[in-house]
Formats: sequence, C-alpha cells, structure tokens
Amino acid sequence: MATLTIKRADRLIGMTVLGTLLLVWLVLTGFDALTQFVRQLGNIGKNGFTLYDAIAYIMLTVPRRLYQMFSNAALIGGLLGLGSLAATGELTALRAAGMSKLRIAASAAGVIAILTVGVVVMGETAGPYGDQHAQAIQVRMRSSNLGATASGLWARDGGKIINAKSAIALQEEDRTTVKLVDVRVYTFTPDGQVLEFSHGDSAIHDGNRWVMTNVRTTTLDEKGTHATELATQTWASHLNPHVLEQSVIHPEYLSMADLRRNMRYLEANGQNPGAYAVAFWGRALFAVNTLILVLCAMPFAFGSLRSGGFGKRLFLGVIMAIGWYFLQGAMVNFGTVYGLPPLLANLLPTGLLVIGALTYFRRFG
Repeated sequence: MATLTIKRADRLIGMTVLGTLLLVWLVLTGFDALTQFVRQLGNIGKNGFTLYDAIAYIMLTVPRRLYQMFSNAALIGGLLGLGSLAATGELTALRAAGMSKLRIAASAAGVIAILTVGVVVMGETAGPYGDQHAQAIQVRMRSSNLGATASGLWARDGGKIINAKSAIALQEEDRTTVKLVDVRVYTFTPDGQVLEFSHGDSAIHDGNRWVMTNVRTTTLDEKGTHATELATQTWASHLNPHVLEQSVIHPEYLSMADLRRNMRYLEANGQNPGAYAVAFWGRALFAVNTLILVLCAMPFAFGSLRSGGFGKRLFLGVIMAIGWYFLQGAMVNFGTVYGLPPLLANLLPTGLLVIGALTYFRRFG
C-alpha cells in the first residue's frame, strides 16, 4: 500500500513539474523569439530582405532557442512546480508520509530527464538544420553576392564564382578571422566560358589579402589545358572577410558531429580547436549539467513557507543558477587561456554543485 501511495505521489510531483516547466519554457522561448523578430524587422529592405524572410528566419531558429532555454525553464519550472505543492500543503503531506527530500527531488527530476532526452535529440538534428538555413537567409541579407547552400558557401567576385565547402572561425591573437576550407574558384570569360579553375585546400585572410594553400590551377585556352601547382598563392579577391565572419555559424549552434569534424580539421593542421572544443564538450555535457542544476536547486523549494516565503527561495534558486552560469563561463575561459582541457573546465563547476547538493541532502534529507 505504501508503495502504491509513493507511485501516485511520484505522478503528482511529475505532472505538476511538467505543467509549470512547459509554461515557463514557452514564455522564455517566446520572449526570446519575439525580441529577435523585432530586431529583424529593422533589416527589411536590405538586399531584398522581406517580412516573409524575417518570419522564416525566426521559425527556423525556434528549435535552437528551445534547446538553449530548456535548462533555465527546467530550473524555474521545477522550483515553481514544487512551490505550488508547498503552497497547498501537499509537499508537507508527502514529507509526513515518509518521502525524503531526495526522493521528492528525484521524482521532479525524472520527468525533466525524459524531456531532456528529446531536447538533446532536437539540439542535434532540427536545431543545426534550422540554423543552417536561417544563416543562409542572413547571408543573403548582408550581401547580394553571397549565398549559402548545402554544398557550402557561394560568392560572386567580378568574373569569378567562388565555392567553399565550409567556413571556420579562428581566433588569432586579438582578432577573429575566417578560414575557408576546400575552396574552388571558377573564372569565366565575358561570354560565360570557363577560362580557369583553381582548387585550394584552404584560404585565409591575413589582414591585407587572401592566401590560398596547396593550389592546383587548370587554365583552358585554344591550345588545350595547362595545369600548375603551388604551395601558396595570393588570391586576388574582393571578398570582405568581415562579412564572411558574420556568415559563419556560431560554434554553439552546430551539432556535435559538425563540431567534431571542425576540431579534427584544425588539429590535423596544427591549430587550436578553441571555441569548437569548448562548444563540443558543452553539448556533450548538456543533459548532465541540466539535471544536476535542477537537483541542486530543489532544496530551495523545501522549508516552511513562513521562513521567508517561497518567492524568496525561488529568487535564491535563480541566483544560484545565474552564479553557476557565470562560474562555468569563467572556468571555460580560464581553461582556454591557461591550457586547461575543455572537458575538465566544463566539469569543475558541475562537480562543485554536486558536492553542495550531496552535502545538503545528507544533512537535511
């Protein structure tokens, strides 16, 4: 009988937390999307950017926004759900029935864990897919000569058509630059005939000019084709590196597979994967960090409502989450500067939270 009662209590806690979580998630994501939509309205008219493009851009980025907002929604929704049970006395009744604080927190975290699995899948599929197409809309808006498709970045540069399979953001000293990977340059005559084709492993802007590496060029004329190979070649192009920089999808918006591919490419070329490694481990630990953050915030939902009110404890829980967010960011930046592995830098703040939560539940659970 006691087991049946506890199972019913688990469902009660889970459904209450689920309802508040979904409401908070919808509000946070909706507010974020609405704010960005208002910003996009200011771009209408630029290079043919229309209201339809603004709406399409927002709709395509909704999966990524849902992914980003989930951790905060899970934290606030979990606290509000348990808070509503505390306000009606049900939380006190559950404690009197023999449920420990840890068991109540685990019941709330259980439904969040199920949602987290779906959010992770969305973050690896619909999120990156939508962002890729949304970025293509932004690229067309910023420059009429640029375009992004599934086959990479395309640009018109006078009588040349340029295609790069991908574009990677690099941090060099005090500036960010763009490295184009697997570059193809087609040069046409005024009547549309191919005059020259060049292929380079990569191209990077050194601050003054574009430089291509491992260049293989084929020239066509009346006598036939002529091939040349050069280790490096100055690339006479008017492509604006600052516009290209804005066209690169932020590492935190990429899937783990894309992040891993970029990391391997940079490591193979003796370069620091930097932001891509940080984003990769942040995504890999997303589910763990979310659940631990929720469990560590649950203690703020317990206690007598007369001892300061639930609103105060909710505020403290949110402050803790904000503090954890800045702590994690600081540790990641510290690790980047001093060579600390990104995995360890991401785990340290989480480890501190785990220690704090275990201490609380062992002492007061």
